[in-house]
Formats: sequence, structure tokens, C-alpha cells
Amino acid sequence: MSIESELEEATRLYRQTEMAHHQAKNEAFRAVVNALRAGMRPTDVVKLSPFTAAYVRRIARDHGVGPAKPGPKTSTASTKS
Repeated sequence: MSIESELEEATRLYRQTEMAHHQAKNEAFRAVVNALRAGMRPTDVVKLSPFTAAYVRRIARDHGVGPAKPGPKTSTASTKS
């Protein structure tokens, strides 16, 4: 395989996986927003998502989801053993 062919193949693969990654990220955003809007605690969303707490807060803000209401919260995520 020539160096040009190798580079072209690597670029093609990169672009193909970049699109798949972008689509998966958008699906994860949608799932995070839906979970928060359904009342799931942000802490539980963080545990179940690939995102940090700060990023979950940013996603929520960007999609018009306000902060959790004050007061006791009920865990909606299953506990891990």
C-alpha cells in the first residue's frame, strides 16, 4: 500500500467514524435531556451517561432544562452491587 493510499484510507475511516460519533453524541444528549425532563436526578443521569456533572449541567442549560428543585430527592437509578 502506498503512503498516499494509506493516508486516504485513514482519512476515509476517520470521517466515517467521526459521523457515527457525532450521531451517538446527539443521541446521548437527547437521552440526557429526556431523563432530566422526566425528573431523574442529575446525579443519576451523570452515573448513567458518558458525561461529567458539569457537562450534564451545560446540556441541561442549553436545552432549557432548569436546575433540580430544592428538597429531598428520590434515586431513580439502580444501585450497583
